[in-house]
Amino acid sequence: MKDYRELKRMYRTIREDPFPPRIELAFVNEGGRYTLIYEKVSWTIEGEDRGLRYGENPDQPAAMYRLVNGAVSLGSVEVFADGAWLSSDVELLQSGKHPGKINITDVDSALHILRYLQERPCCVIVKHNNPSGVAVADSLAEAYTRAYFADRIAAFGGAVVLNRTVDRQTAEEIARTYCEVVAAPDYEGEALDLLKTRKNLRIMRISRMENLREFAFRRYIDFTSLLDGGLILQASFASSVRTAEDFFPAVAEHQGMRYEIERKPTEKELEDMLFGWFVETGVTSNSVIYVKDGVTVGIGTGEQDRVGVAMIARDKAYVKMADRLCWQRFGVSWYELDDETKRREIWEEVEEARGGLEGAIMVSDAFFPFRDGVDVGIREGITGVVQPGGSLRDHEVIQACNEAGVTMVFTGQRCFRH
Repeated sequence: MKDYRELKRMYRTIREDPFPPRIELAFVNEGGRYTLIYEKVSWTIEGEDRGLRYGENPDQPAAMYRLVNGAVSLGSVEVFADGAWLSSDVELLQSGKHPGKINITDVDSALHILRYLQERPCCVIVKHNNPSGVAVADSLAEAYTRAYFADRIAAFGGAVVLNRTVDRQTAEEIARTYCEVVAAPDYEGEALDLLKTRKNLRIMRISRMENLREFAFRRYIDFTSLLDGGLILQASFASSVRTAEDFFPAVAEHQGMRYEIERKPTEKELEDMLFGWFVETGVTSNSVIYVKDGVTVGIGTGEQDRVGVAMIARDKAYVKMADRLCWQRFGVSWYELDDETKRREIWEEVEEARGGLEGAIMVSDAFFPFRDGVDVGIREGITGVVQPGGSLRDHEVIQACNEAGVTMVFTGQRCFRH
C-alpha cells in the first residue's frame, strides 16, 4: 500500500516540463503565410529558472508561452501583436509556491471580467476559473471586502485580482484571509511588505493592467484542443453591450401579437444590469447570477438546465448570506455553528431578506427557454432581468415579468463560456 505522505508531496512537486523554449504557429492562406512566434515563460525563483509548477493537476507537465513576434488579422479577429501582454507576463514579486497553470488561468479569468469594469475600484475573486465574488465600490478595500463576503467560503485559497494599486488598507483586509494569489497593477510599499508576510502567497504585478480597457472589446483567436490532437479555432467573445444604451428593449411577437415589457429599468437597475452582464461574461456556462448594488449575490455555474442553475444560484445566495452573518457575529462558519437557537435566528433573518435577492437583478448567459427560469428569481423579489433574448417563448418570459412588475432587457448576444 502506498504511503499517504505521497499525496501531500505531490502538491509540493515541481514538475519538469518537456516543452520546447519556442513555438511557431503558421497561418497559411492565399494571401501568404503568417507565423506567430511564442517563447516559454519562466521566472527566477530561489536562484533557479523555473516555468509553471505543473498543469491542472500535479501529474501534468505544463508550460506557458507569450507571443513575441508576429500578428495575424483574419477579418475582425486579431491575434494581439507582441508586447500586448497581461497574464502571460506576470511579474512575481513573491513566488510563494510558484505558480501552476490554475493560478495563471484564474488570474486570466478575472481579467476577462475586469476588462469591462475599469471605471471604479473593483475586485474579482476567482476559484477554479469562476468568480466566487465580484464587487465595485468607492475604495479598493471596500471592493475587496464586498467581493470576499459575497462568498467567503469559496474565496478560501482563491485568486484575488484588483484593478487599482493596492494600498495598505486593502492589503490589511487581504492579509486577514487566506488566498493563493494576489494580482494587481502595482502595490504601495507598505502594502507589499504586509502581503509578503504571508510566505506562501503568490504576489503578482501586471503593470499593463492599467491599459485593460484596450482589451475590453477586441477579439482574438481562441484555441481548443481535441482529444485526438485536433484544434478548434474561434473568435473570442467580446461583449456587444458597452453601455446601458446598448441593451435591447424586451419585445417579442407571438401568433400575431406583440409582447413588450411594461416597466422600464431605473438608473440604479441599469447600473446593476450592466455590472451583472459584464460579470456574467466571465462565468462558465450554463450560468445564472444575481447581483445587487454592485456586488454578486449568488453565482450558479456550469449546469445543464437553466431553471436548475437559477435555483442553485438562489440557494447559494441564501447559504452565503447565512454564512456571512454567522461569521461576522460569532466568528465561525455557518457549517460550524452548532447552537440551534442561533442557527434558527440567523436563518429566519435570511429568509426574511430572501437571501439578499430582494431588489436584485437576475442575469443569464443565454435565453430562457421557458418562464420557469425567471419565475425562480421573481419568487425571491428580483426587480430586473438581463438575458440575450431570442427564445420561441420570449413572450411567456415577458408576461411573467409583467405580472410581477419586473423589468427586463435583452442583450441580443449570448455569452457561452467553457
